[in-house]
Amino acid sequence: MMEKKVKLRTVNSCITCILCRGYLIEATTTTECLHTFCKSCLVRYLEDHNSCPKCQTLIHQSHPMNYISHDRTMQDIVYKLVPNLQQKELRRQQEFFRKHASQGIKPELEDVNDNHTENVVSVKEENKDFHRHDEQLNVCLECQGTMKNLKRKFLRISSQATVSHLKKFVALKLYSDQTKYTNIEILCNDELLGKHHTLKFVAVTRWRVKDGPLLLHYRQKTLDF
Repeated sequence: MMEKKVKLRTVNSCITCILCRGYLIEATTTTECLHTFCKSCLVRYLEDHNSCPKCQTLIHQSHPMNYISHDRTMQDIVYKLVPNLQQKELRRQQEFFRKHASQGIKPELEDVNDNHTENVVSVKEENKDFHRHDEQLNVCLECQGTMKNLKRKFLRISSQATVSHLKKFVALKLYSDQTKYTNIEILCNDELLGKHHTLKFVAVTRWRVKDGPLLLHYRQKTLDF
């Protein structure tokens, strides 16, 4: 099988950040629209905005930074495609730590070896806590109407997750396509919920002091005539 070579500039638009126009560093993706940016660029942008810099999709009304995540796969692709980018970034970080050593900031990076193309950041894991510290809610998702039942209807989920996230979850589980979430409605006590409502808001305003998990129903979107 003949190997086909592709010039880097043909894929540049897929591996660069539209905010800084450079190659992605610490690639970070929004959970709403799945667009990717440099972590520092996106965090700086979200200090004053709550929507995606590329498509303007609302990430979250009040806590957009809770709905972005590190995209390790994308970052690995960028490092493999762009020669010496990882080595240059590691050297830049080491230089930063050297300049700020007086402030007690210590690097946990391995020395960069130009003879190797796969240098890895070394992180001390023994004292790291990987548990989530945001408030969690127990949720039960029941089917209402003719849609299929979920195989696992009980969820433990962040209280800052929105109704829109639940709709996408149901669409992914039932249709294997989260883009069909617009055809799904979520209800609590037979009341249709707004897509931007957080589960914390729903629990406080709709569920109140009821025992057990937050009971929500999903159904096919009703057509308006």
